[in-house]
Amino acid sequence: MSSAVVSTSAALGRPFAFDGEISAIKKQSKITPASVIPASRLEIRPAPEMVPSGIPAIDALTGGLPRGCLTEICGPASSGRTTMLLAALAAATRRGEFCALIDASDALDPQSAFAAGIELDRLLWVRCGEETQPGCPISRTSFAREVGKASQSAFDFDRTRWKENVIGEKASRHSEHRLEQVLRATDLLLESGGFGLIVLDLSDLPPQAARRVPLTTWFRYRRTIEHTPTILLAIEQHPIAGSCSSLLLKLDLLKNELLKNEALHATQIFRPTHAQLFTGLDISAELISRLDRKPARSVAFATKTAWAG
Repeated sequence: MSSAVVSTSAALGRPFAFDGEISAIKKQSKITPASVIPASRLEIRPAPEMVPSGIPAIDALTGGLPRGCLTEICGPASSGRTTMLLAALAAATRRGEFCALIDASDALDPQSAFAAGIELDRLLWVRCGEETQPGCPISRTSFAREVGKASQSAFDFDRTRWKENVIGEKASRHSEHRLEQVLRATDLLLESGGFGLIVLDLSDLPPQAARRVPLTTWFRYRRTIEHTPTILLAIEQHPIAGSCSSLLLKLDLLKNELLKNEALHATQIFRPTHAQLFTGLDISAELISRLDRKPARSVAFATKTAWAG
């Protein structure tokens, strides 16, 4: 009478094997040269569909935003990141798609979004980080309590340094909490499906906090949307997704615009000047990497405020 043994091969999908089948299982587990598919016969992944980004200069540079891929847009403050964010959302909602914005710092201005052409009825706004802001004043009671714990002598206690350390620790914990909310919301939205564009606005998070996102997380996001029409767009200060991003754009002020702003700032230090109305910025966009691995190129475009016409 045959005795049953447990098979550890999950690929067979059978929990038990009998004595007479053990030799056959061993033969099947061996890899033969005939079972290896040559690289020339592997199926080539088709190029993703490209859709307009909402800015003609960017579309001329990249061909648009790729569906089923992760796109990163990075740059310092006042480099056109918000302009790209609003333009992409406006273009997607005009196409009749539902979009989601995961706002890590709760920084979106609905009036500006509406003025940019975003159909708010088609936008899901996920607001993160609604806890007490890290820069809020510390109560006198807690301050006195910490002073008593730290030192018995008021003269030996450096209040300024203590306050800076406490605020820095609160800011770090607050950033970690917001980042955790962003990742949880992203997982839920990607699993639910049905969104044409999902934007992760990480631009106001400290770079050291944004870099804590594991590379495996970005890889999982990319695999989740690989065969879907969803565009995953990450707005940040520095690139953090590595090779998981299919398109990487770096935004910055044009050099002449940067020099002009520095000169204006220098004149304001020594003597006051007349008031000036902000009408827009000249932005440069540099293509760092793309699916086809072409050399880096750059374009320039101008942003205008609503009152500038």
